[in-house]
Amino acid sequence: MEEKQQKQLRKRKNKSFRNGFVGGIVGGTIAVASGIGIMAITNPLNHQTPTPTTQATESNVTTTKTSTAAANTNNDISKVVENVKNAVVSVINKQASGRNSLYGTQQQQQQSNDELTTASEGSGVIYKKENGYAYIVTNNHVIANSQELEVLLADGTREKAELVGSDQWTDLAVIRIPADKVSTVAEFANSDEVKAGQTAIAIGSPLGSEFATSVTQGIVSANNRPVPTDVDGDGQQDWIVNAIQTDAAINPGNSGGALINSAGQVIGINSMKISKSSVEGMGFAIPSNEVVSIINELEKNGKIVRPALGISMVNLSNVNSQVVNQLNLPKDVKGGVVVAEVSSKGSAKAAGLQPYDVIVEMDGKKVEGIQNLRKILYSHKVGDKLEVTYYRNGQKQTTTVSLTETNNPSL
Repeated sequence: MEEKQQKQLRKRKNKSFRNGFVGGIVGGTIAVASGIGIMAITNPLNHQTPTPTTQATESNVTTTKTSTAAANTNNDISKVVENVKNAVVSVINKQASGRNSLYGTQQQQQQSNDELTTASEGSGVIYKKENGYAYIVTNNHVIANSQELEVLLADGTREKAELVGSDQWTDLAVIRIPADKVSTVAEFANSDEVKAGQTAIAIGSPLGSEFATSVTQGIVSANNRPVPTDVDGDGQQDWIVNAIQTDAAINPGNSGGALINSAGQVIGINSMKISKSSVEGMGFAIPSNEVVSIINELEKNGKIVRPALGISMVNLSNVNSQVVNQLNLPKDVKGGVVVAEVSSKGSAKAAGLQPYDVIVEMDGKKVEGIQNLRKILYSHKVGDKLEVTYYRNGQKQTTTVSLTETNNPSL
C-alpha cells in the first residue's frame, strides 16, 4: 500500500514538474524576446555546423600565440589599418537554393540542390600561413549550414575554403585556403591588457563583400563584459560570453572580422551587437586570448572536447511556484538548476544525482543558473573530479562527479 502511494506521488510530481518545465521555457522565451536583444551580426542561420572537410592533425602544426608588444597610442590610424587590412577577408556561405524546400519532384530537388547560391556573408581574419595553407578565424554562425565556403581576399581574389573545425558555444570556426596569394597575416594581442577607453578599430565586410575591408573607429567601452546569449535557439539564455564591448560601428557582415588596437594587433573577433532600435554603439568581440586558445584546439582536433555531467536541466527561476514548493527548498535558496533527466550512462548517474535534485554549487562556486553552471563545467577537463552541492527533498547534500566527454554540450 505504501509503495502504491509513493508511485502515485511520484507520478503527480512528474506531471507537475513537466508542466512547470514547459511554463518556465515559455517564460524564458518571452524574457529573451522582450529583453535587450543580442544578435549575431550576419544573416540569421540555424546553428547547425557542417562537418570539417580537413583532417585535423598534430603533425607540422604550430601553436598560435599572442604578442607581448604594447599598443602605441601615437600611431596614425590610417597606417595601422594599411598594415593589417589585407589580413581581413570576406567569408561567403553558399547553400543550395532549394535545400529547405518541401515541394517538387526528386529530380527538381536534385537540380535545385546542385545550384549553390550565397546564403550569407561575414568576415574572417587570416592569422597564419603554414604548409601551403592560410588559416582564417571567423564566427561559427558565419559558416553554419554551409555546403560550400568561399573567401574573398582584399585584392579581389576568390578562393574556395575548407572547414578545419568549429565550435558552437564560443561561436568560433577555423577555415583554410591556399596560401600562395596571401601576403598579410594578423597578429593577436594579449586581450588581458585591453583597457576601457583605448582605441578600437573594427575591420570587416558590413552588409557583405560589396563593402569589404570597411573600417570604423571607436573605443573599448569595457573589457570582460558578461553577455548572456541563447546559443541553441531554445529561448533560454544558456551561455555567457565574456566579451570586449566597443562603440566602433559593427553591422551585419562584420561577424568574424577583426577588432584591432592602435598597434594593429587583433584584440578580438567581432561577433555580436545590441539589436534594440533605441541602442547605439554597443558591439561585442570575443577576446583574442580566448580566440587563440580555441583555434589551436580546433586545428588539432577539429572540435572542442568538453566534459559533461550527463543531465538535462532547467533554471530554478523558470520553474513555476507549485513545483518549487514540491522541491521543499529552504526559503533562502533562490538560484540553481533543477535536474530534469539523468543519462543512464553519464557521470551524474554514477555520482548518485537524480531528477528533481537542485544543484546550487559546483567546484566551490555558486550556481545561479544554466549559464554559469556551463562556465564552471567547461573550465574543467574530461577526467576531472568535481564536487557538486545540491538539495534533495530539502536536504543539502554533496557528491563528487568524475567528468566524462560529450558530443552534446547541452547535457
